[in-house]
Amino acid sequence: MNKIEKNISDLGNKRIGPLLAKLAIPTTIGMMANSLYNVVDTIFIGRGVGTLAIAGIGIVFPIQMIIMAIAQLFGMGAASMVSRSLGKKDFGRASNVVGNSFIASFVFGTFAAIMVFIFLNPILRVFGATENILPFARDYLSIVTFGFIYFPFLVSTNNLIRAEGDAKNAMIVMLVAIGLNIILDPIFIFALDMGIKGAAYATIIAQFTGFIYIVLYYILGRSSLKIRMVHFRMRWLIFKEMVSLGFASFVRQVSMSILIIVVNNSLRAYGGDISIAVFSVVNRVVMFITMPLFGIVAGVQPMIGFNYGASNMGRVKGSLKTAVLTTLAIGAVFCIIILAIPSKIIGLFTIDTELINNGIFPMRM
Repeated sequence: MNKIEKNISDLGNKRIGPLLAKLAIPTTIGMMANSLYNVVDTIFIGRGVGTLAIAGIGIVFPIQMIIMAIAQLFGMGAASMVSRSLGKKDFGRASNVVGNSFIASFVFGTFAAIMVFIFLNPILRVFGATENILPFARDYLSIVTFGFIYFPFLVSTNNLIRAEGDAKNAMIVMLVAIGLNIILDPIFIFALDMGIKGAAYATIIAQFTGFIYIVLYYILGRSSLKIRMVHFRMRWLIFKEMVSLGFASFVRQVSMSILIIVVNNSLRAYGGDISIAVFSVVNRVVMFITMPLFGIVAGVQPMIGFNYGASNMGRVKGSLKTAVLTTLAIGAVFCIIILAIPSKIIGLFTIDTELINNGIFPMRM
């Protein structure tokens, strides 16, 4: 039995606890690495550019969340379909799902990028940018928008790799990208004195590197699925099911984005630039600490999908129970940490004492 066959066999036979750990730990690391794009940018921007720049990327953040929502719309839905197809040994349908996910991610990502380029300034104003914050937000968004073309592909396809049971490669691609981002950020921001634009360039270069890794993953035959040109023909029934399955995740992401937009506009009216910067930092921290929870959910998804497809309902229920208990335990630990040392956490992002002092209460909330 080769490695690919073993990954598929484990989904239906390996003990639930160790299997969840095998899938969820690399998945969690990969998702936390994905979240680190924003955290690392904010840390270097806060210390290298200043508070207004932190506020600027806080305005851009809901736009990035909408792009992530597009990726999850196709990625989560396609991952569920791939897992169930593998459970039924229907490799042809699984390959068709992957091909359709590729095309959908590119098309919708490119469309989103075009819309942002055309309406960049109006979007930033509607999303809460003040006159002081607007130049920083514009400099950052005008560059990271290029990444919207391929970033949805990177995120959605990462879900598909996990759906095959190959959580290790799904983790590696994100670690490679974030590792490069961490290296490039200080070079571009400090050494080359590019400011917030440097952080944006570091991000899109890192994301493109991850994109290339995934393309090579399929071209070099690392996947258990053999993707051919015929699999890129759009099939309405597959697309419809993919969207319906990923729609809940899409709505959740978009709803969070809308909430951030509403809060940013309220802070613009009643709190000012410093309040928007505080909210930006808090969002980064919350996003980062919730990634382990989402990682467990993503890790258990192929277990549930595969065994549901194989009509093994006992393992479906056992997998769900183990995942719920694990997320509750991890959530409790992070809650205690946040309540205990909020000022030290905010201090990672800035030396601005006003921002730190104003951030303690909302961080604990």
